[in-house]
Amino acid sequence: MWEYTDDVMEQFHHPRNVGKLDDPDGVGEVGSLACGDALTLMFKLDESGRIKDVKFQTFGCASAIASSSVLTEMIKGMTLEEAARVTNKDIVAKLGGLPDQKMHCSVMGQEALEAAIQDYYKRKGGTAPGVKKGNIVCTCFGVTDEEIKKVVHENDLTTVDEVTNYCKAGGGCGGCKERIAELVEEVQGQKTHVVHKEKPVKPANLTNIQKMQLVQQTINEQIRPALRADGGDIDLIDIEGNKVIVAFRGMCARCKMAEYTMRDVVEARLKEFVSDDLYVEELKD
Repeated sequence: MWEYTDDVMEQFHHPRNVGKLDDPDGVGEVGSLACGDALTLMFKLDESGRIKDVKFQTFGCASAIASSSVLTEMIKGMTLEEAARVTNKDIVAKLGGLPDQKMHCSVMGQEALEAAIQDYYKRKGGTAPGVKKGNIVCTCFGVTDEEIKKVVHENDLTTVDEVTNYCKAGGGCGGCKERIAELVEEVQGQKTHVVHKEKPVKPANLTNIQKMQLVQQTINEQIRPALRADGGDIDLIDIEGNKVIVAFRGMCARCKMAEYTMRDVVEARLKEFVSDDLYVEELKD
């Protein structure tokens, strides 16, 4: 399990400003449920142009919830110009640190805020200062070359894996890793080695025993570590034909987003490593 600070756990267990605003002045949406992380942030301004209220909704891990929560607290009372200068490093510092593999959660918060500010100016018929530009590099997660260069520069990143940790680029099919390496070299002036991972080969014509063994292996090696990283767990209960019955444990059992975790993490991994015909159902107590 990740080593989370007390501030992270406090913001996770007691998140601030969760929900929606009626008639917000700006709304920013980043990520997607299919990719495993999604965040919507919205704000309202007072008469003097300062952020009077801000709300967020997120589908993600403890780090995503904590990062979003603390960000909303940080920007209350700021002008949009002041809020636009908040970086992911500011969010991480306020939380007392995040694991390297969870840094993308802080970047997601920063990007949602930027998108909300841009939305405000668009509604007013103008253009927000520092509007993102660039070409999509990572099609899996919709990350542009300018976003990658920005996160490399601001966080002094030197490897493709670090870039993936901070903005998820390269964390899907991996087809963009060579381009990410070029962008790191462009910013840092040093070559970056890319490690290519072979795609899993799914066996054909599995017997029932082989299917159960491979499902259990996939849960143990591909699914359980990710859930345990955020205080959750999963048990294989039974397999009936192509139906895999599981039970969530720990934080996953109490999470309102368990349905999405089951479909977009558990079922997706089983389809990837075992069989496209598998589907997952959760055993409810």
